[in-house]
Amino acid sequence: MSSVRARRGLSTAALAACGLIAAIALLPAAPALAQPIKTAPGSWWRPPQRLSWYWQLQGTIKNTEPVAAYDVDGFETSAAVLDALHASGRRAICYIDVGTAETFRPDYASFPKAVLGHSNGWPGERWLDIRALATIEPIMHARFRMCREKGFDAVEPDNIEAFSNRSGFPIDAAEQLRFNEWVAEDTHALGMAVLQKNDGEQSTTLEPYFDGALSEQCNQYRECASFEPYLSAGKPVLNAEYHLATTRFCVADENSAIMGARFNLALNGAAYKPCW
Repeated sequence: MSSVRARRGLSTAALAACGLIAAIALLPAAPALAQPIKTAPGSWWRPPQRLSWYWQLQGTIKNTEPVAAYDVDGFETSAAVLDALHASGRRAICYIDVGTAETFRPDYASFPKAVLGHSNGWPGERWLDIRALATIEPIMHARFRMCREKGFDAVEPDNIEAFSNRSGFPIDAAEQLRFNEWVAEDTHALGMAVLQKNDGEQSTTLEPYFDGALSEQCNQYRECASFEPYLSAGKPVLNAEYHLATTRFCVADENSAIMGARFNLALNGAAYKPCW
């Protein structure tokens, strides 16, 4: 499975580096869906299987969608935006790249050259040698702490399938599993939920560690069945389709309890059509 095929549209900060994106802000809130969000100390949010969600990684965040959770960029989104989302009863998911180094992120200089591999097909991004745990883990832990300190409820860790891509390193499935399990455990230790991002072929092993999954184009590539372990466990499977019309996947998603939605590839809020 190649993460190059779509993954998450154009990266927010990659476009920012080209001067094509304004800072993320927040439009006025929709009417509150529930009471302001609170999570008990020492615990983390357990998202329900039928989790309505919205995904936007660039542009002005629209706090107007009647959904339970927003998935937004961890670096670009301010604590004030999260406070507004929480005040209107919404959960916030922190998009963070854990498998590649991005030249446009403020901590890029923390990655030594020895752990930088091939390009993953996106501007300014290179696969990381996730086997170098002593080097990679402190950097990722700092990112997760940033998410927690801003007030995020969950993490969406991107690029957790280097073993099935041409990363430039001989990473095998067992080494990928070890890293992915650490990602889940460290996120939980900080009091946040965590979603498995793609990597469907490892779902059976990873499901006990993660609180749900987020897939891209599982209908288009006929991979939705690989996330069945999450559905059987009563956990959410979120699916983003970029090219299929909703008439071609919504019935199937609804019948299987997958929370599918159509987005544009840029994930800038310009196109969004959920199945529910």
